[in-house]
Amino acid sequence: MTTQQQAVEAAVGTWTLDADASSIGLRTKSVWGLVKVTGRFGVTSGHGTVAPDGTVTGELVVDAASIDTANAKRDEHLRSAHFFDTANHPAITYRVNGVTPTGNGLFSVRGTLTVRDTTGPLPFTATAEGVGSDAITLTAEVPVDRRQFGVSFNQLGMMANDNVLTVTAVFRRA
Repeated sequence: MTTQQQAVEAAVGTWTLDADASSIGLRTKSVWGLVKVTGRFGVTSGHGTVAPDGTVTGELVVDAASIDTANAKRDEHLRSAHFFDTANHPAITYRVNGVTPTGNGLFSVRGTLTVRDTTGPLPFTATAEGVGSDAITLTAEVPVDRRQFGVSFNQLGMMANDNVLTVTAVFRRA
């Protein structure tokens, strides 16, 4: 049995996100790329299933209104219809429809991101720690072009369209 097969066998089952131990960060630039902006989202819920054949499915839900960049005025603007429109679209959702081990603890994740009722593919590479235990921690840096997901406001071209989400998702056996 290969190491990959052993990892899949050890992970078979149902997993629930530990929201308190998980985090979603945001990095971007503003003012024509001169100012770094960082922030965090609150992770609401998530789950995953690893089938005996290695098929992985799951979902991660983020509270869009939880955006916190340590600047109340900016955060309120990000919650507005110009950006996340949290009054009409309170959740940001990522649905996993496949995971493939690529070696050295890395996994290719395939899935879709939904922001403002706009859904599109968003593949990325993640690392996994703790496979075979009662908790699995996935970490990833996920590049996102916000325009692909209906977040296109950009007064005077001041804001970057390319953003990076830093994800730490801790799943525990259900």
